[in-house]
Amino acid sequence: MSYQTLIPKVFYADLAIGRDLFVDGLGFEVLHDDGDFVVVGRDGCKLYVVEDAEYAAKDRPELGIETDDIDAVYADVAGRRPDLLHPTYPRGGGIVRREYGAREFAVLDATTVCVVFRDWS
Repeated sequence: MSYQTLIPKVFYADLAIGRDLFVDGLGFEVLHDDGDFVVVGRDGCKLYVVEDAEYAAKDRPELGIETDDIDAVYADVAGRRPDLLHPTYPRGGGIVRREYGAREFAVLDATTVCVVFRDWS
């Protein structure tokens, strides 16, 4: 027995905002779409994007994605959707090396869902 994949669920009052972040902004592929439940994936990462205003009002998560080439990921996001780059995370935006050793940058959508990209190499 082994665990295979941890799949977070992110709720939106307007599913178009979730699609904008994950599909248009970060290049995830739509794997399933039944109107109010969308499964997206990219490079082994998977996420459920769910339309539910009640739950969306309760939590705006911060998600982490580890990468082995943060410079390429940053260039991809900045080239595709620079408007999604978090303006202040961490300390003024861009890629920074954190005190614990990882290099990071983040994106932020209109509802304050934050995705932090992290490279430990």
